[in-house]
Amino acid sequence: MTETTRRLREATAYSIAAVLLLVLGAAIRPLFLDDPATPEMLSAVELGFVQDMATHHHQALIMVQRLDPGADPAVRGVAQQIDDTQRAEIGMLLGWLRMAGAPAANPDPMGWMPDESHDSHSGHDGNRTHNGHSGDDRNSGHATSMPGMAGQEQLDSLSAARGRAASVLFLQLMQAHHDGGIAMARVADAILADGVVKQVAREMISGQTQESGLIALLLNRLEAAPPG
Repeated sequence: MTETTRRLREATAYSIAAVLLLVLGAAIRPLFLDDPATPEMLSAVELGFVQDMATHHHQALIMVQRLDPGADPAVRGVAQQIDDTQRAEIGMLLGWLRMAGAPAANPDPMGWMPDESHDSHSGHDGNRTHNGHSGDDRNSGHATSMPGMAGQEQLDSLSAARGRAASVLFLQLMQAHHDGGIAMARVADAILADGVVKQVAREMISGQTQESGLIALLLNRLEAAPPG
């Protein structure tokens, strides 16, 4: 590959990423403009979902914080977009929990999910994470069997990674993280009949699915494999 061809490919990739960021920003704009009404009372399923999703989102913020400032600019842009969106959603979720007088941490993580759905997403006996790490490995002991959560060793590796390696690892971890969050939101959407929590779950599915598409594009541009 000639130097001119390489630069042309890089310029094209950055242009595509920039356009997708604009599209993604427009897609999630309702999350910031439309303030969902506070539910008058949270059901057991709604309460569990809100608690677990707040915990799940918190780890996404940790991933963004651990990303090397010298990572790929397009990856940094996606990371900032994810941080902005999930930080706003955490504020909303914690606000609901305060109004309900409920703790932020779920004493029975993923207990709101039907047993069949829980087993299919955790893929184990509940003492290990979706990624195959034990609950003791994670940054939060409250997320014992939450899908998509990174292990502590993975988070430490992200902190130590630099340059392209940091970009690739961040994208891989965030892709797995989004897959888990989407799975949780889909179950909530399926079992809740109606209400604002169901509405927010659907918005999370839409927003994170679009972010996942952008992450896949960036992994492809970096010639890196998706999370295994």
